Amino acid sequence: MLKVYNCIADAHDFSLVGLAAFICVLASLAAINLLRHARKSTGRMRLVWIAVSAISTGFGIWATHFIAMLAFTPGIPSGYNIALTILSLLAAILLTGAGLSVSLIPNWRHGPWIGGAIVAGGIAAMHYLGMAAFEIAGIVLWDPTLVVASIVIGAVLGATALPVGLHGTDQKWKIGGALLLTLAICSHHFTAMAAVSIIPYAAIEVPLSTLPAGWLAVAVACASVVIIALGLAAIVLDVRDERRSELEVDRMRELANASVEGLLVCDGETIVSVNTSFAHLAGVPASTLVGVRLENCFPDKAARARLLAGSNQVVETALRHSDGSITAVELLLRPIIFSGRPHQVVAVRDLQARKEAEQHIHYLAHHDALTSLPNRSNFNARIEQEIADLAGSESLAVLYLDLDRFKEVNDLFGHAAGDTVLQTVASRVTAVLAEGQMMARLGGDEFAILMPRVTDPEQAGRLAETILEALHAANDTLETNSISTSIGIAICPDDGIDREALLSHADTALYRAKTDGRNTYRFFEASMGTAIRERRMLEHDLRLAIARNELRLVYQPQKGVRSQAMTGFEALLRWKHPARGDISPAVFIPIAEESGSILEIGDWVIQAACREAASWEQPLTVAVNVSAVQLYNPDFVQQLHQTLLDTGLSPKRLEIEITETALVRDFNRALTTLRLVKALGVRIAMDDFGTGYSSLSNLRAFPFDKIKIDGSFIRSVNSNSQAATIVRAVLGLGRGLGLPVLAEGVETDAELQFLRDEACDEVQGYLLGRPAAINNFRHLTHREMVVDDAPEAAPAPRAKSA
Repeated sequence: MLKVYNCIADAHDFSLVGLAAFICVLASLAAINLLRHARKSTGRMRLVWIAVSAISTGFGIWATHFIAMLAFTPGIPSGYNIALTILSLLAAILLTGAGLSVSLIPNWRHGPWIGGAIVAGGIAAMHYLGMAAFEIAGIVLWDPTLVVASIVIGAVLGATALPVGLHGTDQKWKIGGALLLTLAICSHHFTAMAAVSIIPYAAIEVPLSTLPAGWLAVAVACASVVIIALGLAAIVLDVRDERRSELEVDRMRELANASVEGLLVCDGETIVSVNTSFAHLAGVPASTLVGVRLENCFPDKAARARLLAGSNQVVETALRHSDGSITAVELLLRPIIFSGRPHQVVAVRDLQARKEAEQHIHYLAHHDALTSLPNRSNFNARIEQEIADLAGSESLAVLYLDLDRFKEVNDLFGHAAGDTVLQTVASRVTAVLAEGQMMARLGGDEFAILMPRVTDPEQAGRLAETILEALHAANDTLETNSISTSIGIAICPDDGIDREALLSHADTALYRAKTDGRNTYRFFEASMGTAIRERRMLEHDLRLAIARNELRLVYQPQKGVRSQAMTGFEALLRWKHPARGDISPAVFIPIAEESGSILEIGDWVIQAACREAASWEQPLTVAVNVSAVQLYNPDFVQQLHQTLLDTGLSPKRLEIEITETALVRDFNRALTTLRLVKALGVRIAMDDFGTGYSSLSNLRAFPFDKIKIDGSFIRSVNSNSQAATIVRAVLGLGRGLGLPVLAEGVETDAELQFLRDEACDEVQGYLLGRPAAINNFRHLTHREMVVDDAPEAAPAPRAKSA
């Protein structure tokens, strides 16, 4: 290197050396800028820009060499061979163009390195062709070591210059590439010049055809002008591209930020840009994500591999936040040209809301929305799985629950109260279940409990008792104060080996529990099937009885004790089944109340009785029994009023009979309803006084017009002193309260005489007249005498309309 230093210091004009370096730097910057511009182009335009870049680089190399040659002052005559000088310029341009073309071969990462080495070869070829064109009056000797060194140095620096100049988008990479290309040219030139030794020899003459240094200066000046022009053009293009890139980036950023989805622009697996949606989703500022590897955001290696494979398929994975938490996301990759280079844009969609919605939908599909218990489909799947897994001596118990008089709760207190009851049942029962046991709501007020791993049927019975106790304790917290349930139990495999059979048999046992008094449990027995089927068929036929005209009213007369005059009739309901014949009201009335058909039947009874009474010439009263379900129906008073308007019956001729049992379910509501009935002018009688929940406070609180003593007391007045005392007490109570008293069930003259002696107001019973069709009493309801159908032949249980 000392020889190179001596060459520069002793044999060159520093001003021209500086000019050569300036021209070299300018040419190198132009070359890198033009080459980057060529990379953004396609087709023919890419070839045009490669050619322009090659000319700039070739002229730069050539001008640098010959300006430096002008700066070289050997002190003896010299000149330049025109042909070789031109050839050196062409060699620089052609080899440089070849190297630049190789560096831009798509998808070849070694292309810039090899292309840079070819450009270095063009530098060497131009230099040594230029030295061959140098004619001098002397002998030229070469140092082989420095010759090889100049080629190697130029090749290394040239091979490095293009990869650096084409890397990234920052200015630092452009300047770095240009400086490396400048060093490749200058270091090669001065190292190669140091390899030259000239021995003056006067016998050697410089040919007259050589190009004088002056003319060479003109050529170099022209080349410099070309380089400066191309350099300025490259600067203009660079500025324009920079602005265009900035505008493109701004537009893309605005569009990306407007997207509700997260967007990342990636170079390979490196993030180069993100939108605000992704930054918000990731929970970190957008600036901190630039330059970060994809694996920092998406740790699933397999998911990243599928994404980057370019399969154009949606990839589900997890986004890791800075605090370590993860969010389910969906990724989709598309290729994009960003800042003039191929990149990938990754769309990131937040799946958290969708996952939560899917989980909620799945939950709703398998659970009851009101009670949060498993629903029927969930229960069916579980029971079938338990049956399939059943082995050994273990059994499986199914408990079928149905709330007692739940329809009345809805009718009396409203559906909100009914919902509260259902939720209370669900919470109280699930609280007593053991691990592995399952309670489901099958619909309405029906529940089922699955009890696996049962070794003794008594275990199911003890669970049923625990449930009944838990619900009884819950009554203290409920407004309705009447929650209870009936439970049917079936055991697998004893009572069935499939789901349908088990549920059917448990349902049959449930019906037996209801028939046996409710609020209890029963195990399935084979003999239950026939009775339950009969009851269900009866319930079905009862719903159609009105439409089929199978129901009818019979009437039993009521008379005053002292005057022996007719005061009115009580309307009693009868059902004649087309196949079964007459069915006792004691059988079908409870079924009607349980099934809810009592409302329709009760309305029919009131309408039929009012219509019939309105046709009588005598202003007799008609008494109709009203059930608790009717009384607490919110439309009862309105329907009663409409019936009176439609039939034209005077309200004071209608008397409704209410049992005290109906009053205790909701004292205030019953009181409100009866006051509204009283406001219509309708009379109200307390029926079956002395039985059930008899209370003297009810007589004072409710607007009763009459008290009816139950027939069970009347039948015992002559044989049971206690019964006689009770009857006397009731009659005295009636007189004290100013309420007339009617005694039911009078069948003998002795009973009638007892009541006459005790000053009873009215009587009713077989002694005065058996229940019969109203035409049998036409002589009482009309002025003329008519004989029609005979009354009922034999005594039967007293039947009421409800």
